Amino acid sequence: MATLPNQLPALAADPTGRSLGLDIPPGTLLDTTVDGPWDEPLLWRADAPAAPGDWLRLGSARRTAGLHPVLVGADAESEPHPDKWELDPDLASYPGDHDADEVLADLWEECAAEAEDADWPGLAAAGPPDADPDERAAEVADSLTGGGSWLERAHIALVPARRSADVPAAVGWCGPVNHTEDVAPLCAVLRSWEDRFGIRVVAMTYDQLVVSVAAPPRTSAEAEAIAAEHYAFCPDAVERSGHGSLSAYAGHEVLGAHSWTFRWD
Repeated sequence: MATLPNQLPALAADPTGRSLGLDIPPGTLLDTTVDGPWDEPLLWRADAPAAPGDWLRLGSARRTAGLHPVLVGADAESEPHPDKWELDPDLASYPGDHDADEVLADLWEECAAEAEDADWPGLAAAGPPDADPDERAAEVADSLTGGGSWLERAHIALVPARRSADVPAAVGWCGPVNHTEDVAPLCAVLRSWEDRFGIRVVAMTYDQLVVSVAAPPRTSAEAEAIAAEHYAFCPDAVERSGHGSLSAYAGHEVLGAHSWTFRWD
């Protein structure tokens, strides 16, 4: 996978990150994969659970060092530590080598066409943003690290990647392995969502992904068009939502939503 130079090794000698123009809290470099240690760190993770405001404080890492913030954690049913996630960077190709429309069309044909009895409708149109994408990401991150959230014990991490959408491929995340073995095609979709809807990858667990949305759909028709993409991207998110239909899912989970959550079983 084509990547930018990995700045994480500098944190081994300079844990504060000041040589990179950062000021980070105590943390740990992680390199564990399903096949043993990777040849360089895959991510840095803060030692203490994240608190509201941490995302915003580490936002400069993206601009100064090519390190993208992401919350890593777990719900009550899964493993919280990325070292236990069976990361496999060897499985990930390069997101830029895939076309989002083609990826979703193929997944729709494999997983969604029979259930929906419809042809792939194509990519939804972009909408106008109602927030700065990075500010919206910070808001969503703060809501996830606040008291009572299902991710309140998550830790903030930094991942070397070209863009936020590439974070899952950069660490070799295998959360969607039952849907697609190579996560990079899904990252190509995330890139497209970055461009059209201002998403940022905000949180990852063993098998869940949360993205912030700076340009949420404002009409039912727009939400249903995006919901079709969600179905191809993660059928489980729609089928296990309890809403009964794609249009109901669109109305409850997509219309006006500032974040989208996906889970693959």
